[in-house]
Amino acid sequence: MSDPVASVAKAPFVHLHAHSMYSLLDALGDPMDIVARAKELGYDAIALTDHAALYGAIEFYEAATKAGIKPILGVEANIAPGSMTDKTPRVGDRVFHLTLLAETNEGWSNLLKLVSVSFLEGFYYRARMDKDALRIHAKGLIALSGCLKGEIPKAIASSDMERAEALIVEYRDIFGPDNFFLELVHHPESSTQIMVNEGLVELSKKTGAPLVATKDVHYLHVDDAEAQDALQCIHDGKLLLETNRFSILGTDHAMSSPETMAEAFVAHPDAIANTRVIADRCQVTLELGKSFLPQFEVPEDETEMSYLRRLAQDGLKERYGEPSTEALERLEFELSVIERMGFPGYFLIVQDYVNWAKDHDVIVGPGRGSGAGSIVAYSLKITNLDPLHYGLLFERFLNPDRISMPDFDLDFDDVKRKDVIDYVSAKYGVDRVAGIITFGTMAARAAIRDVGRVMGLTFQEVDRVAKVVPPPVQGKHIPLATSSKESVELRALYESDARVHQLIDLAIKLEGTARHASQHACGIVIAPKTLVEYAPLQKAQGGDVE
Repeated sequence: MSDPVASVAKAPFVHLHAHSMYSLLDALGDPMDIVARAKELGYDAIALTDHAALYGAIEFYEAATKAGIKPILGVEANIAPGSMTDKTPRVGDRVFHLTLLAETNEGWSNLLKLVSVSFLEGFYYRARMDKDALRIHAKGLIALSGCLKGEIPKAIASSDMERAEALIVEYRDIFGPDNFFLELVHHPESSTQIMVNEGLVELSKKTGAPLVATKDVHYLHVDDAEAQDALQCIHDGKLLLETNRFSILGTDHAMSSPETMAEAFVAHPDAIANTRVIADRCQVTLELGKSFLPQFEVPEDETEMSYLRRLAQDGLKERYGEPSTEALERLEFELSVIERMGFPGYFLIVQDYVNWAKDHDVIVGPGRGSGAGSIVAYSLKITNLDPLHYGLLFERFLNPDRISMPDFDLDFDDVKRKDVIDYVSAKYGVDRVAGIITFGTMAARAAIRDVGRVMGLTFQEVDRVAKVVPPPVQGKHIPLATSSKESVELRALYESDARVHQLIDLAIKLEGTARHASQHACGIVIAPKTLVEYAPLQKAQGGDVE
């Protein structure tokens, strides 16, 4: 695959440490916003390194590629001070931060595994991995020493240069001397960061570990700082007026231009140059839009397609007795489309667990959505609605002119739904079946209530504003930035009360931000190989893997 940014002028500096809203309640801007801002500032490449997870990685990859910017996929990992499986209470640091970037496709695969193991095995208050896991999955990764919460920066900040040097040796041994960089973070407002940077420069000379310049980006524009601070308070359950709380308000965490960053590190041109070196080395290409289905086990003398055809023809006779010419022609048409689009296995998989459910007294709905338009599905008893009788169109479900994965909307008895999932897990493997993650975002009223709470406003004060936010129109929310101008009541409050003015201004910046992760109420993924080969995994609150 050719480099999508080969023809674009290369910036002298590349951001290798940046967060999106998927660093939940810690950063602002979705991946598309980050890409748009990077393009506006003249970047040809940028990394996304959200806290502990890869929630926004695919969205970021697609947006960056479309914009002609090289996406560098990474994570700001939490490193356990000992074994990640040790979950006994301890005094001191629970985790250290480490910036990990995927250099190659193998590195991306290892990143999926590391993030998964940190959630599935190392979770203790937060997802954690340890150095044993890093050693196993280090290939294809580039590591940076991290922000002030990194293990090496913390040692330097504690004036323990001997320990910092030993840690550099250890991390270089884990990743290889060419794949571990000492991270000079640009936050000149922080005296601690200045001290740490000076220590890193000294240790670079002593150990030979290369330097790299970064900025810990948590929002896109300088005037987003107060909104990020409010977001942090929402996360921590604090008030903005509290003084004894964590805040990054005193330091600039906005995305800076490449020229600004190059000027900031004029004394360390090698640290700037290494951002370019790393960006050029990172060459991850993802195969998106391709379906990966497990192989359905069929009789020895059958293919998936021949077996599907036989089951469908038998089912058609069972449904109609002597099928009409219309039914036979419709069945053959649908089967030809299913074969041409490569989905016979999908129909076999679905009919298998649907009929298992019916055979085991699990109530199954008659079918809804576009899948009810398939006579093949009706013949296989996936659905229980006759598409010919009701004039339903198959093309709404599968259209040969629009290649996309079919999706049956199926309803199972809530009480026994887990029995069906257990059956599927037993048939295909527990490591190949999982729920789907979803994210709750702040709608306008929720953003107002959250911001009002951290501002210390009373319930009545906040409720007065929230109640005049216009309701959705035809199911679509009106952006708060629009309604605050067009709604007479909301605009009156906005213009007459300074606190409401601040409340709405902050809520506008937070509206649409991801607030929490949860498990999709219905969706289940079945993969042909262990799921960690395709996506990172974590446990939902109920204990299920998603």
